[in-house]
Amino acid sequence: MNINYELPENIQHLLTENKNQTNTFKELIRQGGYMPPNIDLLIDAITALSMGKNILLKGPTGAGKTKFAETLSNLFKQPMFSVNCSVDLDAESLLGFKTLTYQQEKQIIEFIPGPVINAMTTGTFLYIDEVNMAKPETLPLINGVLDYRRTITNPFTNEVVTAKEGFGVIAAINEGYIGTVPLNEALKNRFIVLEIPYIEGEQLKKLIHSSTKLTNDATIDLFVRLSSDLIQAVSQGKLSEDAASIRALLDACDLSMVIPPKRAITRAIVDKLDEDREKEFVKNLVDTLF
Repeated sequence: MNINYELPENIQHLLTENKNQTNTFKELIRQGGYMPPNIDLLIDAITALSMGKNILLKGPTGAGKTKFAETLSNLFKQPMFSVNCSVDLDAESLLGFKTLTYQQEKQIIEFIPGPVINAMTTGTFLYIDEVNMAKPETLPLINGVLDYRRTITNPFTNEVVTAKEGFGVIAAINEGYIGTVPLNEALKNRFIVLEIPYIEGEQLKKLIHSSTKLTNDATIDLFVRLSSDLIQAVSQGKLSEDAASIRALLDACDLSMVIPPKRAITRAIVDKLDEDREKEFVKNLVDTLF
C-alpha cells in the first residue's frame, strides 16, 4: 500500500499490506486500546484521519465507539478534547466563555477556551460524542471547522481561529434513541462514516481478559456466549440495543469476581432494561448458561 502523505511513525506499520492481524491486535492490547472486529476498520480510520478527514463512528450503544476514539488518539500520540452533546449544548459549551478575573489588582474580562478552540489551537483531536443529541441549530456553528477551511470566527472575541496542523475531528452517533435528531446533510457530508459493530468471539474474550479482573477462562467463555445470544436477540428485534452493550457486559464480568455471575448480570444488564418482557428474556438466557 503506497502512502503519499505523512503518518505518525508509530502507526506506519499498521498500513503495511499483509500485516499480521494478530500482531496488530497485540499492539492495541499493549496500548490498552480498542480491538476492532476487523483490521480494515482500523486502517480506514487511520487513513481518513491522516488525510485530514473527519470521521463519524456509527453503532449501537456500548459497542466501543468512545474506546475506539481513545485508541486512535493513542496511536497518533494526540491528546483529545471532548464534547458531550445534549439538548443543552450551546456556543459556550463548544467554544468557551468569558469570565471576570484580576490582573495586577485590576479587574479584566478573560476568555476561557472550550474544547473546540483548545483542539484547534493545539493541533490535537476533538471528539464529539452523541453528535445527534445536539439541537440542529447548534452544530452549524462549527461547520467551518469541519470543512476544508478549518477556521471559525470566535463570537466571544471576534478572533478568527485557524486550526493548527494535526487537528482532527472524531464524532460518534447513536441512532434511533430518544432525544436524538437526524444529522442534516450539510453536517453529515463533512464526515467519513465508519460502522462500529459489536465485538464478538475471540476478540471479545481478549477484551474481557485485558479490560476486566475476570481471569477464569470457563466463566469468560460463558460471558462470550451470553453476549453472542444477546446480540442475536437484538438483531431479531427481541431486545433493545442496551441489552447487548459490551460496556455493560464488562461491568458484569468485573462484578462476577465478587458476587455470583447471575447476580452480576442482573445488576449490570437486566436492571437497566425498561420492559419486563426483555428482563425475563435475558434472565432465561442467563439461566441456560449459568
